[in-house]
Amino acid sequence: MSAGREVARAIDALRRGWPVAVGGAVFLAVETADDLSLAELDAAGPADLLISGQRAVTLKLANQREGTPTGPVRIERAPWIDAAGAMAIADPALDLATPLKGPFRTIAIGDEAAARAALRLARLSGLLPALFVTASGQAEAQVSAAEVLEYNEADSLAIASRAHLPTSFAERAEIVAFRSDLDATEHVALMIGEPGEAPPLVRIHSECLTGDVLGSLKCDCGPQLRDALAAIAASGWGLLLYLRQEGRGIGLVNKLRAYALQDQGFDTVDANIRLGFADDERDFAVAARMLQLLAQDRVRLLTNNPAKAAALHTAGIEVVERVPLKTATNPHNAAYLDTKRRRSGHQL
Repeated sequence: MSAGREVARAIDALRRGWPVAVGGAVFLAVETADDLSLAELDAAGPADLLISGQRAVTLKLANQREGTPTGPVRIERAPWIDAAGAMAIADPALDLATPLKGPFRTIAIGDEAAARAALRLARLSGLLPALFVTASGQAEAQVSAAEVLEYNEADSLAIASRAHLPTSFAERAEIVAFRSDLDATEHVALMIGEPGEAPPLVRIHSECLTGDVLGSLKCDCGPQLRDALAAIAASGWGLLLYLRQEGRGIGLVNKLRAYALQDQGFDTVDANIRLGFADDERDFAVAARMLQLLAQDRVRLLTNNPAKAAALHTAGIEVVERVPLKTATNPHNAAYLDTKRRRSGHQL
């Protein structure tokens, strides 16, 4: 079995609440653990708790150990930390409901590469980066730390299907579906108009159920999607790349947790960081691979985010022009848009 498939199997196991071996340790995701699976993991002795450095800072644990505060932190398991107690430690959205936690004692991390890999597996699974960890035990999947840290979905992405799709923006359009043999995620490209000598106008749009479908006013995703499709149609030739990377890559459930933190006063960047994620967890190498499979290596990129252009350039796609995309603000998303400009580098 290829390394990528081993990683995919480990991701699936964590989602199902099954233990996974990484390096010389066994990990069980806190979010999908229950009392039974935790008891089985504890058979040889109480498993400890592994959390992200960002979460450790919030819990005031980073000063207990020397080192980079954003690195993994291992908490010695106390008798009161059962499955529910561990979830309260892992999820900052629950802090107001469970304000009294601890005392905690941090201990040596052990194999740091395995710890970092396990946290990445949790993030790739769409789960909170918090896991039970023990030195031995039965595991449903086994993978090396290097395989996890080097994993890239874009490497095995391929065209799965395509068909004509007339839309309200353009009757002459074709939809192309992409699938990786490592993952069930399916990305989509909508090709509008007829290819010509000029580079296509391209919009990379990340899935946003709340904005694209439900009309959320908390973000600008829905208006950006519609305005981008209109702009591509008006240009005569272009593509919309629809990436299934909800919530800037943290997944729908974690995005809603971030919303709950925003309701408590944190901005979108701080909310993601408190959850143990980066400001932006998206992988734009996926978009570059989609363009390569569609034989497009030069594009006009419709975006306010220079990071998208930089990612395409790194992957070998030439961005001949960055075209700004301006949408109207409303009272519910004004602070969000301001945060994107001030802290995430978005430009018009």
